Formats: sequence, C-alpha cells, structure tokens
Amino acid sequence: MSTALNAFQNGGVIAYPTEAVFGLGCDPDNPQAIKKLLNIKNRPVEKGLILLAGDFKQLLPYLDISQLSEEQIAIVLSRWPNSITQVLPAKPKLSQLLTGKFNSIAVRITDHPDVVALCQATNRPIVSTSANLTGQPPAKTWQQVQQQLEGKVDFILKSETLGYSKPSQIIDGLTGQVLRQ
Repeated sequence: MSTALNAFQNGGVIAYPTEAVFGLGCDPDNPQAIKKLLNIKNRPVEKGLILLAGDFKQLLPYLDISQLSEEQIAIVLSRWPNSITQVLPAKPKLSQLLTGKFNSIAVRITDHPDVVALCQATNRPIVSTSANLTGQPPAKTWQQVQQQLEGKVDFILKSETLGYSKPSQIIDGLTGQVLRQ
C-alpha cells in the first residue's frame, strides 16, 4: 500500500481493484494527475469522472449538500457502501476536470479494503474510471491492466476485485433514476 500511497501523493495514476473491475485513479485535488489519467484513457474531459471514497466525510469537500434535504441525505447514505454510484450536486467551483460538462459529480462509497485503506491514508477520495483504453473492455484483473496499460500507469495494486459481475450502477442520487444499469 505504501507504494500506491507514494504514487497518489506524487501525482501518479494508480490502477486498483474496485467491486467488479479495476479502476484508474489519482488525487482529485491534483489537476496534472487528472490530466495524465484522461490522457492515458484518451477520455474526453466533458464526460466527467467518479470519486470513490471510504466514507462520506471524504466526499464533502466536493459535494454541495446544501441542495439536499436531511431526508435526501439519509436516502443517499442508505445506498452505501456497495456498487451504486450516485450523481449528486457538485460544489460550484469544483474543477471541470472532475465534473466534465455537468454541475454534478458521480460519487461512491466502497467497502473494498484496499481502496478504503488508501482513502483513509490520504483522507480524501480517489478519482475512479475503469482501467482500460476508451472503447476497450474494462480490466477485471491486475494482469489485464498490465497487458493494456503497462508503462502508462505509475502503480498497479496487485489485488482482486470484490467479485461483482458488472461495474457499478449509476443513479441520480436525488431522484433514484437509473442512469447506467
């Protein structure tokens, strides 16, 4: 974990296991690291990115929860931790490198022990997008990450996913509308 932490803190891009697939991530507060990640994936900035956290407190600097009622916050929290990504209002001045063309951001609280440990060590979430080149299937093992992205990422966390069969469902956190099954 210390090498993953070093890569994260030094602006590197990390490949790491999530619930179903491997993710590519970096420090959400480092614009150069985010640009590097987008370049590796050949991903358009307009699409926005996901933030993956170990707990809700880590997401608060990125979310505008003033737009949510106490009841909405309770519903959002009741869906975690698991493989549900929720789109919620972003802080007004949050980097477009994270939000893309939206005024919201996709966020998830995971219970993957490696990701939780990294988020606890940094006291912040990690950017998360599938570990693959745009248009290619997401990597489900660290070996597949190595085949597709060797030499492009700074560190591969050689661990396993939680074994879910498909990537996280994405929903509108306020309405519950499913955006991706």
